[in-house]
Amino acid sequence: MTARVLVVDDVEINVKLLEAKLASEYYEVLTASNGPVALELAEAELPDVILLDVMMPQMDGFEVCRRLKANPRTADLPVVMVTALSDSSSRLCGLEAGADDFLTKPVNDIALFARVRSLVRLKRMTEEWRLRDKICGRFGDLDAESLAADSAPARILLLEEDDFAAGRMADALKPIANSLARASSCADAHRLLDADTELFIASLSVSDGDPLRLLSQCRATETYRQVPILLIADAPDLVRLAKGLDLGANDYLVRPLDRSELVARSGSQIRRKRMHERLRENQRRSLSLALTDELTGLYNRRYVVAHLSELIDRLYDSAGETAVVLFDIDHFKQVNDNHGHPAGDDVLREIAVRTMDSLRSSDLVARFGGEEFLVIMPETSLPVATTVAERLRFRIANERFTVSETGVKLPVTIRLGVTTTGAAGDDVDRLLKRADDALYAAKKSGRNRVVAYPSDPPAASATG
Repeated sequence: MTARVLVVDDVEINVKLLEAKLASEYYEVLTASNGPVALELAEAELPDVILLDVMMPQMDGFEVCRRLKANPRTADLPVVMVTALSDSSSRLCGLEAGADDFLTKPVNDIALFARVRSLVRLKRMTEEWRLRDKICGRFGDLDAESLAADSAPARILLLEEDDFAAGRMADALKPIANSLARASSCADAHRLLDADTELFIASLSVSDGDPLRLLSQCRATETYRQVPILLIADAPDLVRLAKGLDLGANDYLVRPLDRSELVARSGSQIRRKRMHERLRENQRRSLSLALTDELTGLYNRRYVVAHLSELIDRLYDSAGETAVVLFDIDHFKQVNDNHGHPAGDDVLREIAVRTMDSLRSSDLVARFGGEEFLVIMPETSLPVATTVAERLRFRIANERFTVSETGVKLPVTIRLGVTTTGAAGDDVDRLLKRADDALYAAKKSGRNRVVAYPSDPPAASATG
């Protein structure tokens, strides 16, 4: 995962050390030697993560962080404080200023890279929701007040087998929890976890089951995918903590726990989850039939063209790559002619369901017109997108479609054209033209296949 990281430190050797470490992992590194320069760079370049020293002349890191979070343009940029200060009061001050995490000098490489990867994912997800919110705002009134901070108590699930430790954490969390359920094993936690859980705090020291496996299961399940997960571990568990972040955990704490820091980190995750929920709700309220397809519930052509236009403009400032998959149903007219239009509607609805189930939550699916669909996959290369398209093609072809009125099972196949952004002078029309050319090549070479643009000759593409 490539990303741009802004390193802010007044000591040149510290900057050079972090720059070398990050460059070795293929991150693009920007640097600043003081707070005012960092604020200017952050607003101009919008890096994916900011590594911010605390002790600096002119303006300390806490003040820089507060100003970043007060600026709407930089408020969503993840900030990691990097400092020699290891006391809990300094960490708490940083969290109250809006920092997402603390790293103590000398910086541990495992912790550094795991945290950067996790925060880059968070930023990309937030950007995607903000972009959708912006697009929806063109077509309907949004409830701006609904995005205000929400401090109401939350539903929290705590996985901790030690009774004393669980009691102390529950007591600390009382001010922010209107409901706190406690599980002493992974099986209990899985049973108690539900879609209304607003924070899942999981100790890695549980002996009955593997908390990381449970974490992985949560992220693979749509119902729990957006539930924030805060890991608790002992200092020697740093490698497992890093693995947990890679699997999708949102944050972590290392024992011995500081009560104030536990509450601050928990509150931050709850507020972020509620913000994302309100963004989704704003989008649901603002989307009218002018933006969605009534039959399938997917976005329609009008929305997706606007979305692509914004996405391409944003990509000019980054090295990211977005894939577009355009696909069509083979011989769809025969379905309508032989089985009636209600049968055709059943096929279109089921195509939409299978497509959504085959993609990530950050991907966008639209009914582009008639029996034509379009998929947008941010941060996706051409080879990866082609693999995803082939998997979708196989899923459509491998399981017959049931007509609801008659119970008849119909064989259905699709043809898919794949392309990505990045060509010189790219715009929406050129991007869609490349996808359409690939789709036409798939049709001419036998249907039920995937063709990428640019690609090998169609005859080399997979068929069913």
